[in-house]
Amino acid sequence: MKHFLVISLLIVSSLLASPSFAAFEKEKKEIKIYIRQEPPDLNAMKATDAVSFQVLGHVMEGLTTFDKRGRLTAGVAEKWDITPTEATFHLRKNAKWSDGKPVTAKDFVFAWRNVVNPKTASQYAFIMYTVKNGEAISKGKMPLNKLGVTAVNDHTLKVELERPTGYFLGMTSFATFYPAREDIVKKFGDKYASEYNHAVYNGPFKLTKWVHGASLRMDKNEHYWNSAKIYLNAIDIPYIVEDQNTIFNLFKDKKIAYADGLGPDSIKNSLKEKYRLKNFAEGVVFYHEFNHRKGKPTANLNLRKAIAHAFDNRELVNKVIGRPGYKPSDSLFPEFLKGEKDSFIKEHPPVAFKVDTKLAKSYLEKARKELGGKIPALVLLCDDAENSAKQAQYFQQQMKERLGLEIKIDKQIFKQRLAKMTAGEFDLVAAGWGPDYDDIMTFGDLMASWNENNRGKFKSADYDAMVRKAQNSADPKVRMEAFAQMQKILHDEVAIVPHYERGLVYIQNNQLRGLQRIVVGPDPFLVHAKIK
Repeated sequence: MKHFLVISLLIVSSLLASPSFAAFEKEKKEIKIYIRQEPPDLNAMKATDAVSFQVLGHVMEGLTTFDKRGRLTAGVAEKWDITPTEATFHLRKNAKWSDGKPVTAKDFVFAWRNVVNPKTASQYAFIMYTVKNGEAISKGKMPLNKLGVTAVNDHTLKVELERPTGYFLGMTSFATFYPAREDIVKKFGDKYASEYNHAVYNGPFKLTKWVHGASLRMDKNEHYWNSAKIYLNAIDIPYIVEDQNTIFNLFKDKKIAYADGLGPDSIKNSLKEKYRLKNFAEGVVFYHEFNHRKGKPTANLNLRKAIAHAFDNRELVNKVIGRPGYKPSDSLFPEFLKGEKDSFIKEHPPVAFKVDTKLAKSYLEKARKELGGKIPALVLLCDDAENSAKQAQYFQQQMKERLGLEIKIDKQIFKQRLAKMTAGEFDLVAAGWGPDYDDIMTFGDLMASWNENNRGKFKSADYDAMVRKAQNSADPKVRMEAFAQMQKILHDEVAIVPHYERGLVYIQNNQLRGLQRIVVGPDPFLVHAKIK
């Protein structure tokens, strides 16, 4: 789901020394936080990454949103009527945009049509396939006005579903389902949402500053329908910084309200300072994704098998990463996902790739023959963050020592890494995926051939058939058996090599109340935050 410019040590040092950057200004009801990367795209119709979703989750609002306990609750829609095949949402008459104009059902119709419009090229168009004719329109087979969403009047939105979808209501809180104002989108064209003043906002806050690569600021949206219940007047983001030591020092010097994703050194320092450590399981899975495009060496199954059996993800997690909360994973499906009666992983344990150098070499020899006698150097695309680069170097060393394969590491800033993934400029890419809504399908359809977030272009008719089977059934047993088959196909075809699930260790200032960590939603979530 996501890009950032590295701040020089000189700039960081000056920020740390500045007395004006206090984490809290209680009288003004302002807090200061940081983000790790600059948001690549704040156009909700096109955004794909966690950082953009975090910001959008504070300045925009869908038909539903999240309450103080992280539960789904009414947003722009104050109530709704849902049947297996359609939903009618009744919008609040006092829901307004940040310029004071009303939010109407037409704003949702316009935005959703834009998502599936082939000209938009939204990588999240697939998530709108639950709406009637969404897939056909996205593939250019039907006109936009055939999408199953209708503005009955300004405050009534009717949605026809492609098939019974029990988790549809939960999807309406996700960024791709946010509304958009047609006049504003057309006014700015390709520049829409590229600057703070190139958009309007309907959420609790509005973006009022954006210095690219350096800082952002969100002020309370006085036109938000529930503005009186929002305590904070501003969320200031004066730091866009990745370095963990810098983040810890910012927190220690009381410049930011919280610090998460702590590494071993920061955890040790936190214990010295007697900070209370908190844990958060993100529900995010990380893996190496192969490029399955024709002509790529990694399109060869035996080469993929060789790499999978030579890679030790247990050693990666325990010795290389060495951070609390990280767990080795053997599946695309994380532990928190519900199965029929228990967790899906407990009901359908995945098969791990056994670390076996002898077996790996036998697959490598088969691959060498199939690839004309020589295997070229393989390009591993990854972020330039310290932890990501460290993992890439470990993989590079393992492949050299165990298989004699040459791995070239292509380190890119986050935004460029995403661009290269989309363009297919890699042999392997260090990737990750988190949930967009509360159903196992949010992981299952990721590797479907029609999903634009399937960056390696893995394609399996059997896998697609299982996705369709799960989509078209409301029977939990039938659905979970289909997902179990998907898990098996991904393993047998070595579509990816799973690495780990990530859990975060974080610290927060005692003055901060109401910080929410949400697995399925914008995280961290500060809409309900207060200063003690």
